[in-house]
Amino acid sequence: MKSHAKVVVIGGGVVGCSVLFHLARHGWTDVVLLERDELTSGSTWHAAGGMHTINGDPNVAKLLKYTISLYKEIEELSAQATGVHLTGGVLLAATEARLDWLRGVVSKGRYLGIDLEVISAKEAAELMPLIDPKQFVGAVRNKEHGHLDPSGVTHAYAKAARKLGAEVERFTKVEDIVRRPDGLWRVITNKGDVITEHVVNAGGLWAREVGRMVGLELPVLAMEHMYLITEDMPEVADWNKKTGTEIIHAVDFDGELYLRQERGGMLMGTYEKANKVWSEFSTPWNFGHELLEPDIDRIAPSLEIGFRHFPAFQKTGIKQIINGPFTFAPDGNPLVGPVRGLPGFWVACGVMAGFSQGGGVGLALSNWMIEGDPGADIWAMDVARYGDWATMTYTNAKVRENYSRRFSIRFPNEELPAGRPLKTTPLYDTLSTKGAQWGVAFGLEVPLWYAPEGVKDEFSWRRSTDFDHVGSEVAAVRNGVGLSEISSFAKYKVTGEGAAAWLDRLLACRLPKPGRMTLAPMLKGDGKLIGDLTLANVGEGDWFVAGSGVAEQYHMRWFEAHLPKDGSVQIKSLGQKLTGLAIAGPKARAVLAKVTRADVSNPAFPFMAVATIDIGMAPCLVGRVSYTGDLGYEIWMAPEYQRAAYQALIRAGEEFGIGLFGSRALNALRLEKNYGSWAREYRPIYGPLEAGLDRFVAYGKEAGFIGKEAAIAERKQGGKLRLRAFIVEATDADVIGDEAIWHDGVVRGWVTSGGYAHNAKKSIAMGYVPKEIADRPDGFEIEILGKRHAARIQATPLFDANFERMRA
Repeated sequence: MKSHAKVVVIGGGVVGCSVLFHLARHGWTDVVLLERDELTSGSTWHAAGGMHTINGDPNVAKLLKYTISLYKEIEELSAQATGVHLTGGVLLAATEARLDWLRGVVSKGRYLGIDLEVISAKEAAELMPLIDPKQFVGAVRNKEHGHLDPSGVTHAYAKAARKLGAEVERFTKVEDIVRRPDGLWRVITNKGDVITEHVVNAGGLWAREVGRMVGLELPVLAMEHMYLITEDMPEVADWNKKTGTEIIHAVDFDGELYLRQERGGMLMGTYEKANKVWSEFSTPWNFGHELLEPDIDRIAPSLEIGFRHFPAFQKTGIKQIINGPFTFAPDGNPLVGPVRGLPGFWVACGVMAGFSQGGGVGLALSNWMIEGDPGADIWAMDVARYGDWATMTYTNAKVRENYSRRFSIRFPNEELPAGRPLKTTPLYDTLSTKGAQWGVAFGLEVPLWYAPEGVKDEFSWRRSTDFDHVGSEVAAVRNGVGLSEISSFAKYKVTGEGAAAWLDRLLACRLPKPGRMTLAPMLKGDGKLIGDLTLANVGEGDWFVAGSGVAEQYHMRWFEAHLPKDGSVQIKSLGQKLTGLAIAGPKARAVLAKVTRADVSNPAFPFMAVATIDIGMAPCLVGRVSYTGDLGYEIWMAPEYQRAAYQALIRAGEEFGIGLFGSRALNALRLEKNYGSWAREYRPIYGPLEAGLDRFVAYGKEAGFIGKEAAIAERKQGGKLRLRAFIVEATDADVIGDEAIWHDGVVRGWVTSGGYAHNAKKSIAMGYVPKEIADRPDGFEIEILGKRHAARIQATPLFDANFERMRA
């Protein structure tokens, strides 16, 4: 075994072998994979081997599509059979609500290039003869669905990697990982040490144990997962003989089942409600090619539905029940990427759908390691989406919930309860008494809307019980003044003698003068957006930065990676050490003036001003800015002062009819101003020109900023896309994101977000289309729940198009 390598990959399952292959294919051949036993010894060997292209995040779906397309290449390179059977499949709906969800999946597939088609239950039964069509209301046909040989695929990756120069060391157990003073990693094994620049934790079932070697507690948990294999079935034999093809896959969401042919019988797997954790706190190192004891009673409720939906199963015997552990992250998506605070330490774990996702994970991680960027928007898989709040107990609660709901509908207005409440602000109880309905962002409870007594969300794809109440919150802002809790924003403090120069290099905007704020795009080296921030110069060399709360860990990783090594700059994430309130509306200044002795008149405190101001008795940092697009102020204070500031503002606002508003009202307000949001309109696949943020980019400032050359090139070339706002002729349902945008009968773009703008009384969608059609007056349609609705571009904001109210 070599004593030095550029990269050490830990774990010989499908994910580790994929990472090794992709690194070698990209030219990094001084790489070695360490596996404590044989390859495939964790979850890989007993996997059902299914593959598909459906994912809740379209960018992850693209990587799934890539994974499936990769198998032919690795089979040819390695001369190792992968056993790929691209049979196609049907996704079944037993309810109209499920069929509505599937229609949304089809719409998403249109712009992703995934071949999906809504069909009737009868047509589904003609394609998959075991179905009882009377049990279903419709289905979707997916041609890119199939299965493979898990062992064959894993060995194909490994053999292909070896041919490219990589090395694989089996029966090599990693016993510890130590960071050396020179920044290199010492990987200690039972066969000796390996010194390396990079460590990849692809440990699968043992990812937690590998993480703990470097002081990292990863939010992953293994669950027992069962599937059964039947005896040979005459219905299968008849179909094979008649058609010369296998029986296609089926996913019965409402039965929590997936099915495929297995030799002369069928395989049926389930994500049962009565799930069971495996090895809750630590994974035994001596676990290998073992299976767990089957528990048919636990999956019996799902099997009863399966036997009813697929009657042929009632007449056959069960040959084998496979029960084995698979690891999950709290939301079911993988954990991928560099770990903040551990330079050179990477993770690729929690990949429960390894044969759909493994190739994409390997591609993204190798790109990231070699090029400094994953080459795709993989936020839904990024390990940075979790912070320290994702403790073991939290992870256990959320993984169990996710497993039990893997095939359940998640409605756009549905909030899942497990692991909550965890983080709360001092106003949590106060706002709860006012009817606050809570959501969660980066572990923190955030008010979505305020419900009268006896009213709550009724989950639906269409406008629901919150609709009129959110409209009232919007009216309170537009007609008078509203107050919202905004602690969920990420907040950062930047200090040090080098702070100004560093920020000038990091951010694409011009730095504001003392007492002023600005919007601050942050770019990657390729000129794409990696941040959409607000920068405030609070004076005396101190700077305040605010951004998306869910991206706190993501952005801190970026900030810290670019800090000067001389210690001249310090950045601190304030988290919930700083809480916030916002007031907005035409009466907002009148309310503010009543609670402070400071001069907050327009001449003294104009738009984008910032100052330290007492709100009642509470010392606060106040900025004159508002995401509502109205006259407004964001007010920040230490948590011990939040109650006092809130009470002062509420008392002062009584004479002006002050009302509370939540994030759903804020969404309605920002839409009629054409304001985008991070992780929807602003993502690292869009440039500032495409996203409409180029007006905030100081292309001509003397200080070079990260991504400047690429941003200038985009400006000259015009980019490929344009972000546009559309008014949609919708009726009882609005876009939620990821719907197809049609133009002249062809899918040309995609929706990023939207909803109903209550003040304008319009349904609005925001999304990207090619620049060539971005200014055409007509011909657009947007697909909602399977129906195309006429849409027209709204180039100027529906509210305060001249920004008079905001600046007044």
